[in-house]
Amino acid sequence: MVAVWLELLKKLHLYRDVQRTGKWCDLGQVRSAWNSTVLVLGLGDIGGEFAKRAKALGARVIGVRRTGTDKPDFVDELIHTDKLDEYLPQADCVAITLPGTTATKSMFGAERMAKMKDGAILLNVGRGMIVDTDALCAALKSGKLAGAGVDVTDPEPLPADHPLWKMENAVITPHISGGYHLQETHDRIVRIMAENLKRFLAGEPLRNVVDFSTGYRKL
Repeated sequence: MVAVWLELLKKLHLYRDVQRTGKWCDLGQVRSAWNSTVLVLGLGDIGGEFAKRAKALGARVIGVRRTGTDKPDFVDELIHTDKLDEYLPQADCVAITLPGTTATKSMFGAERMAKMKDGAILLNVGRGMIVDTDALCAALKSGKLAGAGVDVTDPEPLPADHPLWKMENAVITPHISGGYHLQETHDRIVRIMAENLKRFLAGEPLRNVVDFSTGYRKL
């Protein structure tokens, strides 16, 4: 997630395209994570780890949660979801790490994207249903958004003829960020499963239990 954010900031995806043409070409001004404002929706394992790294790179990090008032050390400010529209115009990057629920479905459509800061970057590693893909294409094409990095789409898989594939300011991966492509992720899942099996046999509370009525982990 951090890698895609930096790739978009530094136009590395565009330089890769130019590289294939064999041209020595300067693509102009790039941007920095330093002193930028990053809005992180969802502060679970993924959102929290992204927030820590964004803060380490010098960004001002604003965390967004449904509930709770305890501000983690890795965010500069904590807000509730009902304040989202108020803070969107401040954000140079909006990172979505939310689950797919009835509350998050189509959370980012044309109306909400219009409230975002001009030239912002949108990242989505949550669920495709959260972002209106057609609205995203329109925002990228018009320049409202400078870039988007998505590991999930709606529909998914993304059809071969979908216009999002053609957006030069979009970086798309096929829902791989939470899979077994990283050995550390695989090992962590196995450790949690093994620990939960021990807890179950001992009659102890399990770790990382999901509340299926909300789509979030039980606290």
